[in-house]
Amino acid sequence: MNAPTLLADRYELVRQLGRGGMAQVHLAHDRRLGRTVAVKTLLSDHAQDTVFQQRFQREAQAVASLNHPAIAAVYDTGEGEINGVVVPYIVMEYVEGATLADLLERGPMMPEEALRICAGVLRALAYSHEHGIVHRDIKPANVMLTTEGQVKVMDFGIARAMGAGGMTMTATATVIGTAHYLSPEQARGEKVDARSDLYSSGCLLYELLTGRPPFDGESAVAVAYQHVTAEPDLPSSRAHGIASGIDDVVMVSLAKGREERYQTADEMRLDIEAVLGYAPVPGTATQRVTAVGHPVAPPTQGGGGGRAEQRAARSAGGDRRKRGLLVAAGVALVVVCIVAFSSLFGGGDEETFALRDYSGSSISEAAEAVRQDGLTPKTGTARSCGKPEKVVCATDPEVGSQVTEGSTVTLFPSDGTGEIEGAVEVPDVTGEQEDAAMAALREAGLEPVRETRESSEAAAGTVLAQSPEGGEEAEAGSEVTVTVATAPQSGGGGGEQSQDTGSSAAETVSVPDLNGRSVADARQELANRGLAVAEVNSEDGAPPGVVIGQEPAPGAAVAPGSPVTITVSTGPAQVTATPVPDVAGSRSMEATGALMEAGFMPELDHSCMRPRSRASYSNPAGGAPAEAGSTVTVFCESSHHGGPGGHGGDDEDEDD
Repeated sequence: MNAPTLLADRYELVRQLGRGGMAQVHLAHDRRLGRTVAVKTLLSDHAQDTVFQQRFQREAQAVASLNHPAIAAVYDTGEGEINGVVVPYIVMEYVEGATLADLLERGPMMPEEALRICAGVLRALAYSHEHGIVHRDIKPANVMLTTEGQVKVMDFGIARAMGAGGMTMTATATVIGTAHYLSPEQARGEKVDARSDLYSSGCLLYELLTGRPPFDGESAVAVAYQHVTAEPDLPSSRAHGIASGIDDVVMVSLAKGREERYQTADEMRLDIEAVLGYAPVPGTATQRVTAVGHPVAPPTQGGGGGRAEQRAARSAGGDRRKRGLLVAAGVALVVVCIVAFSSLFGGGDEETFALRDYSGSSISEAAEAVRQDGLTPKTGTARSCGKPEKVVCATDPEVGSQVTEGSTVTLFPSDGTGEIEGAVEVPDVTGEQEDAAMAALREAGLEPVRETRESSEAAAGTVLAQSPEGGEEAEAGSEVTVTVATAPQSGGGGGEQSQDTGSSAAETVSVPDLNGRSVADARQELANRGLAVAEVNSEDGAPPGVVIGQEPAPGAAVAPGSPVTITVSTGPAQVTATPVPDVAGSRSMEATGALMEAGFMPELDHSCMRPRSRASYSNPAGGAPAEAGSTVTVFCESSHHGGPGGHGGDDEDEDD
């Protein structure tokens, strides 16, 4: 057994808790103080990259200055050696619990619980904003709920001090990973402030209530574009039991303009706490509740005075927010009227049924099961869930959700990472006699399934093959298919195979798992089993000539000679260059909108932050070919860069 990694002669790394695009987090033991901690280390790939080092150091400095019960504490920072590479590290408070991303895999939360959690996040943000720190990456994966139910905000990896020059959101991996929670100003590449965190908190609350973020799309750019241009559906239109007052809070927090949103975290939290008094009691989810008439005003900075006096003192700014609440209430009323109208005139007679659990099946098996249930399967992004690769982790909608025939069900496969709960190592029983092989598998906590194949080369009763193979990990209690040799039958076709069921069922052949194998191997395996082969080509990230799908699914029992369709990768799709729109002369907001609509991620130079600024040129330049989704930086006429094609000033234009 390998000795545990010791960092800085003090922190014993026990096991990996998680991994992101920049760093990984380990459960660790502090030998000096005898306590359990979490240690975040920069990935070795980035250890020599000054940009990543600076960002990592910025996180340590940002969080070390914050001391709040709802923010994961930092104990120590430094550099240490891991596998011969010197990497920076941050030692943090170990929080025992689950992230909201983990909890959301079970489905949406009860409104009261969602509001309580969001209020905890807002307390942490109020404290960090008071100390001049904007988080900029509020999302379910960065918020934990401890085993005692306490909220902990984590990962200030892209946090920056308010007022820092040119604090814009660039098209880094951070943006791509958090597009669902970007504020409109982040999506446009504009300066970020505390109200950007409040928009992201609104997105978080929306997902806690409904089980999905307010906007979704095929790409990060498509999602970011919706944050800038589209209005979200009311949460109550996506989930039952959400009071109109909750709709109001969410819609105000998701206002496109910063001035129309809550101005402080305390203001949003106080409105949430006020609405909690009107939230529906479990069991009365169909009841609607009167909306809160006015948002609760935040405490004044100077202290003194009651809440009513504070509201009066800022009534001018509050008028805009009241209009937002009235609009949200009006939209809710329209939705209720439409639902009532469609119910009266035959719009609600479509039969629904509960979505069953497809997790644990391979992606191809689950897709077939979805189709058999009258639904449309779609494959989502692979995720780490502690299951074997290409085994389904979760679905959208969640298990138990009411769906109608033809609805789309997104299947999220495992990427093969994460710890398998109760995992055991599969014994290698190939070449063993049947009785000994079956006993070894049962002793390992696995369930053997016997198949037979005629063989003139191996003695009858010898194990010819097994799946999974020896040495692989499998869940305790899972099945291991064992193929046992039988003596050739006169006139029988070699290679035919059947699975013993204890009855005199007609002879069948078990379809092998061909995913990940070469075309040649797949053809040979199918020929050995007496099955026909059909091929379909598809673009994929896998190397050319590798099987990426099959029909029927692995393990299916079919008649000898049946065709098996294999989907073969032709390699990654060829990237098609798209001409960059010419944004010269456009106002900054128009330029970012044009670039996003064309499929690019815009980034504004600091010269575009001045009033009345207009785009002067971009990099890449207008008309130049560039890869869709890539970054296009816009420079404005006031820029000191003096780039090509500069336009004359238009000071007479109105402000952006």
